[in-house]
Amino acid sequence: MQVIEDFGRLGGSEETAASIGVYDGVHVGHQAVIHQLLSEAKRLGVAPAVVTFDRHPALVLRPENAPKLLNSLDQKLELLEEAGIEYVYLIEFSPDRAHTMPEDFVREVFVDKMRVRSVIVGEDFHFGRARLGNIETLREFGQEMGFEVRAVTLLHHDEKWPEPVSSTAVRRALAGGDVRTAAAMLGRYHEIRGKVVLGDRRGMTIGFPTANIPVSMVMAWPADAVYAGWYTRPDGSRHMAAINIGRRPTFYEHAQQSLLEAHLLDFEGDLYGEEARVEFVELLRSEHRFDGIDSLVKQLRIDVALSREILSAEPSR
Repeated sequence: MQVIEDFGRLGGSEETAASIGVYDGVHVGHQAVIHQLLSEAKRLGVAPAVVTFDRHPALVLRPENAPKLLNSLDQKLELLEEAGIEYVYLIEFSPDRAHTMPEDFVREVFVDKMRVRSVIVGEDFHFGRARLGNIETLREFGQEMGFEVRAVTLLHHDEKWPEPVSSTAVRRALAGGDVRTAAAMLGRYHEIRGKVVLGDRRGMTIGFPTANIPVSMVMAWPADAVYAGWYTRPDGSRHMAAINIGRRPTFYEHAQQSLLEAHLLDFEGDLYGEEARVEFVELLRSEHRFDGIDSLVKQLRIDVALSREILSAEPSR
């Protein structure tokens, strides 16, 4: 996949079918758009492309209310490449870019830079200054500038679920610890990445050593609780894990920040300094304070047994 930086231009004479969006999470709604995009690109004999942003627009427009991100830019690009996208036009989102009028944006990006033959977006699509552009205005521009526009119906991950799949809905599920629903909307387990840091080694002293990963302040994390999940090392090896996110109230009464602690089942070795990938499969219980080490260890044994049972029945994706 080729990433074209803002103000760059598609090389040669290749044309595209393109979509545009923040694509935070690359969830099943996004995947439905990409599926239509790939079909359209094949029909027209052009390359499938996505126009997206180097940061969430809310970080520029309303930083005090910017949402937590479901994935990093690198993760997003990986997911788009895995989906079959050949070109990504990466827009540097700035105050000046936010004030671009819809017609100017379409002409500059879709026509001049990406040479689009067809644009595929969700039916609720808005763009340009103050979100003035929508599907109707995009179709008008398409008729004038020579490209087609196709709108994809919003997707529901469950027929009984009243709300369409969206990045906001995924964040809401994670905030409630409902990693099962989040996974259904993402089409995969929610994944957190980070570097393993040296902790206080309390887990090792009680027979449950953990890989400790600080909680990022900009990424979306599941609620403080205990989960069953998968842990992937840099060498690609995957391990069952019992995962705690929280402030460890048994040991720290006034911890300032949550920490992710992953206990890898049936594993012995040094993980410090490694980049970890942690996937959340199922909520086991909420985090709470124990009366002492013995009661904590008893519960940890239960957590490990439940994690093993759940993960044995549900292989990693």
